[in-house]
Amino acid sequence: MTALALDRRRLARWLQDYGVYAAVVALLLFNIAFTANFMTVGNFRTQLIQAAPVCIVALGMALVIGTEGVDLSVGAVMALSAALIPLYLGYGPLPAVAIAIVAGLIAGMFNGVLVAYLGIQPIVATLALLVGGRGLALVIAEGRLTQLHDPTFLWLGTGDVLGIPVSVVMAGVFAVLVALLMGRTTFGRQLVAIGGNRAASALAGLPVKRTLLSVYAICAVLAAVAGVLSTARLSASDPADIGLLMELSAITAVVVGGTPLTGGRVRVLGTVMGALLMQLVRATLIKHNLPDSTAQMAQAAIIVGAVYLARERSNR
Repeated sequence: MTALALDRRRLARWLQDYGVYAAVVALLLFNIAFTANFMTVGNFRTQLIQAAPVCIVALGMALVIGTEGVDLSVGAVMALSAALIPLYLGYGPLPAVAIAIVAGLIAGMFNGVLVAYLGIQPIVATLALLVGGRGLALVIAEGRLTQLHDPTFLWLGTGDVLGIPVSVVMAGVFAVLVALLMGRTTFGRQLVAIGGNRAASALAGLPVKRTLLSVYAICAVLAAVAGVLSTARLSASDPADIGLLMELSAITAVVVGGTPLTGGRVRVLGTVMGALLMQLVRATLIKHNLPDSTAQMAQAAIIVGAVYLARERSNR
C-alpha cells in the first residue's frame, strides 16, 4: 500500500468521523461573516425548531441503518399521524396525540414484519408504505388542509420549556434516550451485532427477528412524533406536505453523521449534528436567494460524498 493511498484513507476516516462537526462550524462561520441578521436569538431559535423534526426522524433512521436497513416510509408516517390529529382532537390533545403515535407504531410493525419475518428487502418493504401511507393519509384527510385551534395541542409546536422550544427539548430528550439505548443496553449491542453480520448473529442465538421488528417500530414511532410536532408548529394538518422528502433529509443526516449504510455502527451525536447541518445548508442557500430545490440538490450531493467516504474507509 502506497503512502498516498494510506493518507487518503486516513483522511476519509477522519472526514467520516469528524467531518460533520467541521462542516457545521464552517457553515456557522460563513453565515456569521456573510449572512445578514444571522447572529440573532430569533434566527437561532428558528433554525433549531426547523431542525428538530429532522433530528427526531434521523435518530430512528440511524437505528434502522445500523441494522443494514433503511426506512423510506418515515415521511408517509409523518403524514399519516398528521391526518389523524384533526379526527380525534375533539376528544382532547392527549388522545389525539396517542392515536397518532399508535398509528406510527402499527406502521413500523408492518415494516418490521415484512423485513424480519417475510425476508423482504427493507428498501422494497418500506417503499410500499412510502406510497400507500401517504395515500391513506390523503384519504383520511379527504385531500384537504385542516386548520387546528386547540391551544394545548398548538403549544407543542409554539410553546417553550424554560425558554427552550418544546420541539427542541423533545429532540434533545430522544437523542439522550437513543444514546442510552445504544450505549447502555443489551438491545443496543444486539442491534450493532446484527448490522455487522446478521447470519452470524442468528447462529449465535441473538433475537434477530425481534430486534429488527423493534427497530422499525421505534423508527416509525419517532416519525409519528415528528409528524405531531410539525402539525402543531404549522397549526394545520396538511398530509400532502408534512413529511415530504423527509426520508432524504433523515438518511443524509445519518450518513453524514458517520453511520455507515453497511450497518454495524450507530453514531447518535453525529446524527444530531447531521440534522443540524442539513438545516443550516438549506437555510444558508435560501437566505442567499437560492431556491429550495437547490438545497435538495445540495443534500443529494452531500449524501453521495458521505457514501463515498464510507466506501473509502471500508476498503482500508
